[in-house]
Amino acid sequence: MKEKLEEIKAEALSKILQAKSLDDLNDVRVNQLGKKGALTGILKSMKDVAPEDRPKVGQLVNEARVEIENALEHAKADMEAKVRDAKMKKEVIDVTLPAKKNHVGHRHPNTIALEEVERIFVGMGYEVVEGPEVEKDYYNFEALNIPADHPAKDEQDTFYINGEILLRTQTSSTQVHEMEKGKLPIRMIAPGRVFRADEVDATHSPSFHQIEGLVIDKHITFSDLKGTLAVFAKELFGEDTQVKFRPHHFPFTEPSAECDVTCFKCGGTGCRFCKGSGWIEILGCGMVHPHVLEMSGIDPEEYTGFAFGVGLERIALLKYEIDDMRLLYENDVRFLKQF
Repeated sequence: MKEKLEEIKAEALSKILQAKSLDDLNDVRVNQLGKKGALTGILKSMKDVAPEDRPKVGQLVNEARVEIENALEHAKADMEAKVRDAKMKKEVIDVTLPAKKNHVGHRHPNTIALEEVERIFVGMGYEVVEGPEVEKDYYNFEALNIPADHPAKDEQDTFYINGEILLRTQTSSTQVHEMEKGKLPIRMIAPGRVFRADEVDATHSPSFHQIEGLVIDKHITFSDLKGTLAVFAKELFGEDTQVKFRPHHFPFTEPSAECDVTCFKCGGTGCRFCKGSGWIEILGCGMVHPHVLEMSGIDPEEYTGFAFGVGLERIALLKYEIDDMRLLYENDVRFLKQF
């Protein structure tokens, strides 16, 4: 019996050494230690062994089992380590290779300009207010002292949804909403998208952005307006920037003016950028018309105010010397990555 056990053990250990895969090791385990394995067969034949020899034979069988199991475990561990090492070598990452470059986005010129304008006016104590893009005719025109027969109300210039609802043509309507709240004084800017029935070209678009400003308080004068816009221009275009005001007409302000700044390209001496004049128009402004205050429930005898409006795209075009407004909307990465 001892010789047979030695023979089974030697055969098992030999097959373990010859095994080339985990499946081969599993076959050895089944053939030697399984229910129909060689060692199991000897245990089943213990009934034929003399009673006094059974303990000794059982001990020999267990010793053989333990030795075979240990050999299987060591072989399995070695084989798994080799498989793991081979896999690691196959999947090795060369850290010296150049990585894939992520394409980082860039802020849009309009966004940069808007954030700069908001920073300037918030620093002067203004709040940023937003209003609806779909507006009533009353807030877009009538409440701003624009009569029913005004050319701006023509369907060729305004996108009407029906007789009373339209896409706002200016963010001034947001100012009316704020005035109607009656929370005085008011210091606000209203940036937002506006819509006009314009053909697309280098200087026009049916959808663009405006920033309207409004101040309502006691004892507000045109001097306050001039000082505010002078500070705004210096912050936006440089400390040496000068401003001048030219008389103009807007239905919702009286008196009204257009504001020019010295050309930041030539310093006011005249160049191609300012068409030789030394000045560049940037916005329209004026004192809020008394009738506009009355329609919003504000006493024009007690309160006065000023308003101004500037095109956001115009600021971006001027600040970054862009000569075609369409570049702002084409989403050309070659253009946007310059900002």
